[in-house]
Amino acid sequence: MRLEPRPEGGFTIDATDLGPLLGIDPPLVPGLLRDGRIQSRFERGEGEDEGRFRLTFLYRGVRLRLILDGEGTVLSRSRVMAASAR
Repeated sequence: MRLEPRPEGGFTIDATDLGPLLGIDPPLVPGLLRDGRIQSRFERGEGEDEGRFRLTFLYRGVRLRLILDGEGTVLSRSRVMAASAR
């Protein structure tokens, strides 16, 4: 999977990629993001992690974390139930 780098910074992930990773039908993803029901966080790596980025998505107790390089290539991904949802 590869995300598209945005000129102003950050990345764009396609709903057809994100939806299944969160257990959601892809057409529902944009509305859930707009409504804040899918929460996201973007972080830039520092030190040893310079040039890498971490995207985290939270939805109904599922935490999806993607580690990317500067070109948007996913280097690793993890999907777990958040502690508060257990």
